[in-house]
Amino acid sequence: MYDLIIVGSGPAGLSAAVYGKRAGLHLIVIEKNPMSGGQVLNTYEVDNYLGMPGINGFDMGMKFREHAERLNVEFVETEVTSVEDGEIKVVHTGGGDYRARTVILAAGAEHAHLGVPGEEELSGKGVSYCATCDGAFYKGKTAAVVGGGDVALEDAIFLTRFCEKVYLIHRRDELRGARILQDQLKDLPNVEILYSTVVQKINGENMVESLTIQDVKNGQISELEINGVFIAVGIHPNTDLYKELAACDEQGYILAGEDGVTNVPGLFVAGDVRKKGLRQIITAVADGANAAVSAGTYLNQLRKPADG
Repeated sequence: MYDLIIVGSGPAGLSAAVYGKRAGLHLIVIEKNPMSGGQVLNTYEVDNYLGMPGINGFDMGMKFREHAERLNVEFVETEVTSVEDGEIKVVHTGGGDYRARTVILAAGAEHAHLGVPGEEELSGKGVSYCATCDGAFYKGKTAAVVGGGDVALEDAIFLTRFCEKVYLIHRRDELRGARILQDQLKDLPNVEILYSTVVQKINGENMVESLTIQDVKNGQISELEINGVFIAVGIHPNTDLYKELAACDEQGYILAGEDGVTNVPGLFVAGDVRKKGLRQIITAVADGANAAVSAGTYLNQLRKPADG
């Protein structure tokens, strides 16, 4: 029997583990992958995390894990299959069942991929899924954004602050994003929108050098020389197992405030699975801390003797 089970060991889960352990909670972290860190492991360089400018994403993930291990946090490598609610919550996994009075869901999210040649090979080497994270690396360079929704438009607008030239590549003949964003984008002098265009291949040896693109109307194939490509075609929270357990929005993000408190007593959420405005490493770490404190407060209330 644990005080707390943490599902996931990305920045949010590891932060929750550190705060929970320091608060004296008997806890365990369940992670399906052989390494902790989540999406940060695939980031070539992180330059916006306070106090660690320019750190390699893999090294950052290892530092986060080492911090938790220094506090003797217990880790189990197995995949969660379901979570059973109740006064005592049961986390069912491929390696057996685990019981606790509280659970923090920190299972993260996954960016939708294009699925084209070169994407995986050059991920973190010019292929990025976060303009806010990596845009500053492309100062004075040429970048492309793939997508046509709000995130893609916001990314393109953001990149114009740094890049000499920004291409927005969209497979349809009109954008899907908010009209105000479209108007902002079209007013910028260093943006070119390529409508009815798809990416066929991402090219480069050690870094992105160009895109092979195709006009979907006439089939014409051409090369577009760029230094980096930002893919903004959607993000999927890893909440399929929990949609019947906790309240979620239409996209599947679990509803909770900054304190990580969900609509289910004893169930908390942290990181990219939570509905929020900014999904960054630093906000995931903050989420983990808040969720662990909330779990501790909940446990303290359970332990209080009844009045009278």
